Amino acid sequence: MAITAQMVKELREKTGAGMMDCKKALTEVNGDMDAAVDFLREKGLSSAAKKADRIAAEGTTDIIVNGNDAVIFEVNAETDFVAKNEAFQALVKELGEHLLATKPATIEEATESKMENGLTVADHISNAVSKIGEKITLRRFEIKTKTDNDAFGPYLHMGGRIAVLTILEGSTDSDAAKDVAMHIAAMNPQYISRDEVSEEEVERERKVLTEQALNEGKPENIVAKMVEGRLGKYFEEICVLDQAFVKNSDQKVRDFVKSTGGTLKEFVRFAVGEGIEKREDNFADEVMSQVKGN
Repeated sequence: MAITAQMVKELREKTGAGMMDCKKALTEVNGDMDAAVDFLREKGLSSAAKKADRIAAEGTTDIIVNGNDAVIFEVNAETDFVAKNEAFQALVKELGEHLLATKPATIEEATESKMENGLTVADHISNAVSKIGEKITLRRFEIKTKTDNDAFGPYLHMGGRIAVLTILEGSTDSDAAKDVAMHIAAMNPQYISRDEVSEEEVERERKVLTEQALNEGKPENIVAKMVEGRLGKYFEEICVLDQAFVKNSDQKVRDFVKSTGGTLKEFVRFAVGEGIEKREDNFADEVMSQVKGN
């Protein structure tokens, strides 16, 4: 498989490794991006093994709670200036309230649904685009329901750059639920507990850690023990209950949640634009294009 400059660039952004190391890794694994990441980690060449997807798109996230129902959602625009625009903020609120009232199952169903003004969500957004002057999209949402014996924990960070919604089951301590949401915003775990991590993912990590230890020259008779120890550290990185609580580093999140009398049932974390690659314009080319009248 031909290794392109774009593939090398993507791998470099994911791992922080040098360009030649990235090219070599992709060549070794015939262009498989995930395998190339593992290859670099095994060789100790990745400086950002757990780097988050580049955040490029703009807009905001928001959460609306109404009794036992809540919606967490993201609305994207082209520039960060729009997030401060009153018309955009009003649109975001309208969309959130509509989602909570109608509870659509998918984005497609949401955009085709009719609002109180008789317009579909898609047409309502189009009208806002014509006034605001930027492309706007309802990107994603999740609607959650709890019982009277549970607590929602809504938390917005940096004015909506990150939104987290938690549900504490069997506890009505909404402050505690919000504290857990704040922790999740800061630490970005992927799972609640290690029970949720697939066996395939665990085995993949065990293989990487084993190769790392062997490449470090560790004796084979102690590698397995070392790997299990490092695997525990890996779970601490990705599982919220295994993490040290941000408000009290001497306490695990698991213990904090237990002290509320409830359990962490689920969480949703949205960060504005995560996973969306913003177009990279060459400024010099843009200026020359305008000079030439293109």
